[in-house]
Amino acid sequence: MSEFLDFLKHKYAYVAIGEFKPGCFAEAQRLYEQAVSTYTHGFKGAFLLQKPGTDEGIAIILWERIEDMQENQSEAYQSIMREMGHLFANPPETSFYEVCSEIDPQAVLPASEPAP
Repeated sequence: MSEFLDFLKHKYAYVAIGEFKPGCFAEAQRLYEQAVSTYTHGFKGAFLLQKPGTDEGIAIILWERIEDMQENQSEAYQSIMREMGHLFANPPETSFYEVCSEIDPQAVLPASEPAP
């Protein structure tokens, strides 16, 4: 029964869409990776996307519960975020989204194709 209840639980995605000052994306990426490395409880994964040839990006951080993000706001995390702040061209747009669909590529392979 608990497996079924776990199946019904959805993850949450914190999404930040922003643009960095020219030439600052690499430094922002380094700081993003440092900040994400401080996460523990409830953290389910993270992605940083960059629009090719630009300093525009999207950060996606997956959480078990929305509250988990607030619980992971350690002093180390806050310090990294303060260091990152001056790299933004404008403040990023941020929102939480509920993960409604998650597709595992291994689960959708045709029966004739072996998994790698």
